[in-house]
Amino acid sequence: MTVLVTGATGNVGRHVVTGLLAAGRRVRALTRTPDRSGLPGGAEITGGDLTRPETYERMLDGVEAVYLFPVPETAAAFAGAARRAGVRRIVVLSSDSVTDGTDTGGHRRVELAVEDTGLEWTHVRPGEFALNKVTLWAPSIRAEGVVRSAYPDARVAPVHEADVAAVAVTALLKEGHAGRAYSVTGPQALTQREQVRAVGEGLGRSLAFVEVTPGQARADLTAQGLPAPIADYVLAFQAGWTERPAPARPTVREVTGRPARTLAQWAADHRADFR
Repeated sequence: MTVLVTGATGNVGRHVVTGLLAAGRRVRALTRTPDRSGLPGGAEITGGDLTRPETYERMLDGVEAVYLFPVPETAAAFAGAARRAGVRRIVVLSSDSVTDGTDTGGHRRVELAVEDTGLEWTHVRPGEFALNKVTLWAPSIRAEGVVRSAYPDARVAPVHEADVAAVAVTALLKEGHAGRAYSVTGPQALTQREQVRAVGEGLGRSLAFVEVTPGQARADLTAQGLPAPIADYVLAFQAGWTERPAPARPTVREVTGRPARTLAQWAADHRADFR
């Protein structure tokens, strides 16, 4: 079986490539920059672009399964090309925003395009990525060992990107996952204060949490280079998680047979990002 991994140099895609190779599968890893992919040996590194339908026939030749990075604008064209090429199964990297009414990225559009092909499909819908902590917290942790944030009681279960990939790899390789949509989270819902403690544990250092107003939090985020609409989006989610905590789900264990990695484990894997 040859598996096409689109978005192969992405945060999740890299782990999908590694997981498939470890399972002994042939991997065609798609990237727009094959000469700078940094992907492991053993993968067939292929240049291509999901936004260019003229490249689909070549990238899909001989492929039986696809891990699909979401590109809404060309999802229908790609899905149709996959069906014509004889692909059997597509696993979509989606988002749990599809289920909570906040899907502004077109993830459901991608899901529907794949469903409409009649092929076997599985949707992997991660919640908040633990990787967000690098963008939101790393600058102040590096400088001061401090996290400043509003909504200290906002509770969510950040997920390790490797666990998202593990669910996708299982769905690509094993039977019994067709027609399923998996919401994927970390193993425990934690408040922001608890998250800071967990990250500190993983980094092997003591971190302080300082509560600030939403206005100050917005100013801090934009000062770090985050566009104002994105800062507002982040703060709106945090406010929502204060009133309606995001649940931790057992999906990783149920699908892969092993527990999801903790936030402390994630931080230990990303120590270099906080130095």
